[in-house]
Amino acid sequence: MGKPRVIIFGDSNRPYANEALEQFVSFAGDRIEIVSNCFETGCSMEVLRQADYAVVFGGDGTILGATRQLCQSKVPVIGVNVGKLGFLAEFSIQELQEQFERIFFGDVLIEKRMIVQCAVRRGDEEVFSSTAVNDVVITAGAPFNMVEMKLSVQKQKLAVCIGDGIILSTPTGSTAYNLSAGGPIVSPRLSAMVITPICPHSLSFRPIVINADSKVTIEMIRMNEQTTLLLDGQVQAELDPDDIIEIQKHDGQFLVVNNPMRTHWETLAGKLNWAEKPRYGKK
Repeated sequence: MGKPRVIIFGDSNRPYANEALEQFVSFAGDRIEIVSNCFETGCSMEVLRQADYAVVFGGDGTILGATRQLCQSKVPVIGVNVGKLGFLAEFSIQELQEQFERIFFGDVLIEKRMIVQCAVRRGDEEVFSSTAVNDVVITAGAPFNMVEMKLSVQKQKLAVCIGDGIILSTPTGSTAYNLSAGGPIVSPRLSAMVITPICPHSLSFRPIVINADSKVTIEMIRMNEQTTLLLDGQVQAELDPDDIIEIQKHDGQFLVVNNPMRTHWETLAGKLNWAEKPRYGKK
């Protein structure tokens, strides 16, 4: 069996990213072949497709940025947490070292997660297009008046949303902004989309979960000067009053190498205190 070919991503601005990379290289030694180090400049699709794995050193933001590059390459992501929460990063550097043989040479679970494609149409022209791993958000922006949007699914009218914006989340992103806005937690293994209004001007507009094969169309009816389209909290586009936003499942996938030492639900409990037991007083 040949050496696994590995590509490296990371955030060099994080204080421990370079240290974690050096530690990884020291224990991986000559057992792997590092195809390229994309720490700062990124890598072309041709280079990405040469790799068997991508090892990403950073927090959730670093992994999201790397995944948008990797989604078409079919390269599994091994996330190493050197950030704070690191919800998407399955491994600490110590766990990666302990599980090294199993991950690179053994039977490891690679989970397939859906991502979405978002496009903005202005008249007959497509003025913006990008993928999102976590979510697509329309946020009100300055001067912070409520915005109004018409939502359609598969060309059928769903609702008119009046409020501070809207979140369309993937299952992976359901534990991010969607959860903070009152949306449901969705198993990352499902293929679905969650539509969650942000502070809607209605007591009855609750989040909904729809089929992943549905195409969601959002038409801006009323907006602010700085109403913005935001993808994964990292990629943004300014919107014009007559813009039409189209969101649908992307052909690519987020391939994530699972940590065999814990489940998704244990990660939820450990990092977000999900389903934590009540703290009863002493009698």
